[in-house]
Amino acid sequence: MNAVTRLRELLARPDTHFIPACYDALSTRMIAHAGYPLAFLSGYGVSASRLGLPDIGYSTQTEVAAQVRDICGPLPGFPLIADADTGYGNAMNARRTVTEFARAGAAGLLLEDQITPKRCGHIGPRAVVSRQEARMKIRAAVDARRESGLDIVILARTDARRLLGFEEALARCLDFQAEGADIVFMEALQDVGEMRRFVRAMEVATWGNNSRGQENHMAYLSRAEVRDIGFRIVTDPTLLFSVAHAIEQHLAAHRADDEAAYPPQVTFGQMNTILDLGRHTSVEARYAAAEGPGAA
Repeated sequence: MNAVTRLRELLARPDTHFIPACYDALSTRMIAHAGYPLAFLSGYGVSASRLGLPDIGYSTQTEVAAQVRDICGPLPGFPLIADADTGYGNAMNARRTVTEFARAGAAGLLLEDQITPKRCGHIGPRAVVSRQEARMKIRAAVDARRESGLDIVILARTDARRLLGFEEALARCLDFQAEGADIVFMEALQDVGEMRRFVRAMEVATWGNNSRGQENHMAYLSRAEVRDIGFRIVTDPTLLFSVAHAIEQHLAAHRADDEAAYPPQVTFGQMNTILDLGRHTSVEARYAAAEGPGAA
């Protein structure tokens, strides 16, 4: 089963999927190894891990598409939804982004209604395009999918809630749904009442964001409460922060020459299991040359 088909099957199930956000090939492989059915490629994470830069619009379409390709190549069939920001420009840019990400192996992509260049949803100041421009961008993305024959799930996001209010944000979400988006995401919902209104208003799958430790109302809810609201997918984008903390601890211990201060780590064998070394060596063995001069 290919990754897009697998993702569409997951979306069709009446359940809530809680997933981490990845940022590179190793983090995605570890998410898959841990048993998660899909992963979300964070734009913040790509900007940080690939460029070493903040998420304020530095990442380009080709850089993120390359990251998608690097991730999806070794993990065929594992659904990855990639953050495509604003589509890197206008509706025409969004069309090309859809085809480039689909060819790179993404099972889905996220498009949002911020202006270009955009900023992380937790980094101000932000601004959104007009409601009509936002709608046309999703229409362009859906058209590109149909006309190219490349199937990919389209996740449409609005950042209008904090800037223009709930009603305007909901109107945009309904526009996205009408244009053919498969999943809709309203950033910065303010309370459980708004979450319920949003989910009940949508016929397609809904997406939630639980930024643990950040300004986020969903972080105060249990998983049972989130399931009861009815979100289909909820992502935790904080894996990168845990990794950064572990790196800081390791470096501090190394600098201080303090063996007791090192953070826990996997063994060499465990790391090779994560990297699926056994499968690669078994394939390699099929092509081993006969023993002879020069053989070790």
